[in-house]
Amino acid sequence: MRAILLGGGLALLFTLLGTRVAIQVLVAKGYGQLIRDDGPTTHHTKRGTPTMGGLVIILSVVFAYFAAKLITQDAPSASALLLLFLFVGLGTVGFLDDYIKIAKQRSLGLRSKAKIIGQIVVAVVFGYLALSPVLADERGQTPASQKISFIRELDAFTLPVILAIAFMLVMIAGTSNGVNLTDGLDGLATGTSTMVFGAYTLVNIWQNNQSCSFSQGPKCYEVRDPLDLAVIAAALTGACFGFLWWNASPAKIFMGDTGSLSLGGVLAGFAILTRTELLLLIIGGLFVVITLSVIVQVGFFKVTKGKRLFRMAPLQHHFELVGWAEVTIVIRFWIICGLSVAAGLGVFYAEWVAGA
Repeated sequence: MRAILLGGGLALLFTLLGTRVAIQVLVAKGYGQLIRDDGPTTHHTKRGTPTMGGLVIILSVVFAYFAAKLITQDAPSASALLLLFLFVGLGTVGFLDDYIKIAKQRSLGLRSKAKIIGQIVVAVVFGYLALSPVLADERGQTPASQKISFIRELDAFTLPVILAIAFMLVMIAGTSNGVNLTDGLDGLATGTSTMVFGAYTLVNIWQNNQSCSFSQGPKCYEVRDPLDLAVIAAALTGACFGFLWWNASPAKIFMGDTGSLSLGGVLAGFAILTRTELLLLIIGGLFVVITLSVIVQVGFFKVTKGKRLFRMAPLQHHFELVGWAEVTIVIRFWIICGLSVAAGLGVFYAEWVAGA
């Protein structure tokens, strides 16, 4: 438990102090955000705001985790190292995307195929290692499972290894792009990520307290290294919370694809490693709704041959064009995210109480 507090506290401190330094460095180098011409006109005032702030989040989480392990003199677990690999790997893809935008002075960075290939490589390596017997513990338990899960593994849905990796790939790509789509208004993705990672901190702590490694029973959790995963979840919560100080409206810095792709991907990693894959649809409900708004918009446009269901997708931009103030949209979406997180935690706890 001490490592969890250290991870969260150190990451919060690192982002609060480190983001200020990052803003000064990025401004000096002229690494500012480029704005799409087809977006809301109110966003044009944000042109030149420093971007790639996700680097601060990534470095803070990694440093905080290893500092917490060093202070508590506890060895890192295979699950935690895999999760950090996923986090940093997708952050690298996002960083390349952001850097190309700045270097070539255009609103589009990596080409869509290159970005997808990068996500696929990172996700497949993560999935393969997470199911590899090489990383099994003394009980023969691998970090991830071939079974699809809701709150725990569903025995009726066991996938072959290849299909299990493909399922992980879809989840990782979906959530990384979902958070990326959400990152369109000051503080929106950062605030919602703080709540979701806070929820997974609680989930991991509860799973550790009811772990099958300590006490066998019908309702114990077969999750590998839940306490170590909680350290990373707490570090992510603290890092996002500290970054929000600088990212809240009016934003002094943006996280960029460096932050959004990494945060989205690691969120899927938590769902996979904690055996709560389908529960993520509830806890991350806001990300699901925003992603669906884009899918529905594109589908409606093609079916109706040019008509639009929303004034603009993702959904937050539709409300901007309707006339809602940016801060109003962000706060209301935070409320929706909070309700989704509360509902997800409620379902998680209620399932255990009902069967205990």
